[in-house]
Amino acid sequence: MKRRNTQSKQEILNVLKESGKALSHDMIQSEIPSKTDRATIYRVLNRFCDDGITHRIVGDDGKQYFALCLDCSQKKHKHNHFHFRCIECGKVECLENEITVPLPEGYVSQSFNGLISGLCKDCSKL
Repeated sequence: MKRRNTQSKQEILNVLKESGKALSHDMIQSEIPSKTDRATIYRVLNRFCDDGITHRIVGDDGKQYFALCLDCSQKKHKHNHFHFRCIECGKVECLENEITVPLPEGYVSQSFNGLISGLCKDCSKL
């Protein structure tokens, strides 16, 4: 189903594209030029996830982060990778290496959500 391109939707997409990393709802809201309400931002982000434009990352801090699916040509986000959250600067990013998880016989993995926290490459130099 084709969705309407609203100003809010375009602004949220632009913020995600310009950031180059996963952002929380609060981070996105602080970067949007218009006064878009919280519910609209959540609705747009959830729709982006449903449409395969972004994927959701649940951080170890309890927040949800949203990252663009750059190389996802399928309807749903399917490639498996870990995410990294820096405990110093708060940056959340996708780690590029695809991971396979060995499972016991008879189990079939369809997707997983993995998060590693620590110091990112910039903060570990301090």
